[in-house]
Amino acid sequence: MAHVVVERVEQIAGQLTATAQESERLGTLSPQSVALIRQAGVMRMLQPSDFGGYAAHPRDYAEAVMAVAKACGSTGWVCGVVGVHPWQMALMDRRLQTEVWGRDPETWIASPYAAQGVATPVDGGYQLNGRWSFSSGTDHCDWIVLGARVGETLLPRVLHVVLPRSDYTVVDDSWDVIGLSGTGSKDIVVDAAFVPHYRTIDFGHVASQMSPAERAGRTETLYRLPFWAMFSLGVTAAVIGIAEGALAAHLGYQRDQVAVTGARINDDPAGPGVISEAAAEIAASRDQLLDAISRLFDVAQAGEVISCDERSLVPRNQLRCAQRAVAAVDAIFAGSGGNAACKSNPLQRFWRDAHVGLGHAVHLSDMIYQSSALTAMGGQAP
Repeated sequence: MAHVVVERVEQIAGQLTATAQESERLGTLSPQSVALIRQAGVMRMLQPSDFGGYAAHPRDYAEAVMAVAKACGSTGWVCGVVGVHPWQMALMDRRLQTEVWGRDPETWIASPYAAQGVATPVDGGYQLNGRWSFSSGTDHCDWIVLGARVGETLLPRVLHVVLPRSDYTVVDDSWDVIGLSGTGSKDIVVDAAFVPHYRTIDFGHVASQMSPAERAGRTETLYRLPFWAMFSLGVTAAVIGIAEGALAAHLGYQRDQVAVTGARINDDPAGPGVISEAAAEIAASRDQLLDAISRLFDVAQAGEVISCDERSLVPRNQLRCAQRAVAAVDAIFAGSGGNAACKSNPLQRFWRDAHVGLGHAVHLSDMIYQSSALTAMGGQAP
């Protein structure tokens, strides 16, 4: 049975599709797109129930992200990135959770996690300075999670620090790209902001073999899943949803197309075969992504420790899912004729969005494939 949020997204899919071009023009999600996502409740899917969230199964969350991305790639991407932050916030100090959601459970939290800033220890916390790139959906968020190095040593300790909107600046002219333009993934600047200890968490604790859920007093299975599986889940789900959108766009406009010979495109025996193969690849990618996170959830729900092998297989499979889906988009685009390149055709936007999405750090193939192979051979992952 579909989660209620997935059902809501499917009901508003046509409206989300209608917002895509405006979001791309603005370089950030349009007000209509933001309102629709709030209405559906996508950003609250991984939010703890004691702070107004659904604490949903991660499979349901991934399905919601895919459904949004199928309608609008940029909106789906923001749901995939921003939507995972409530999961991490649930692992942090309850005082911070109350600050973020106590007055408004609809509050959105931005990132990025990359340790591009420096946190200097001071009395009661840290002084933070730095500039961060790629803060997706940041225009619509009131808090942010940032990665920071403690000091400037060769192997620094890394923190995730949380700041309110008053403590950082969004650089408005810092997002000018060829794909996922509507995500508004702008730069963030912090100048000597004070961050109290309770608004920080050691990244080593978040990404450790043992879940930090117990440390946060969380008993729900959702919060006992590994960071590396949850962090990348929304990103890969968005890429697969974008691929589904590309397929739908192709099918929508090719049905009545006529070739230069005067024959209908659908009468060409080769064309539909290529598209069918691409559709199968996208469907397989979707199924593998959902199966992987469901298997991890089942292990955690049974009270068992998620093994190193299981932890390494999930990012490997997520990466391959994304790669297969984008390769399928390429096949669809190549088989769609010259009209696919028209700016009025949404297929070209899905094609651009898919390739930019595949460039995210969670899809760095060499490191992920090497780590998985070494783990499978009983070695130490790098």
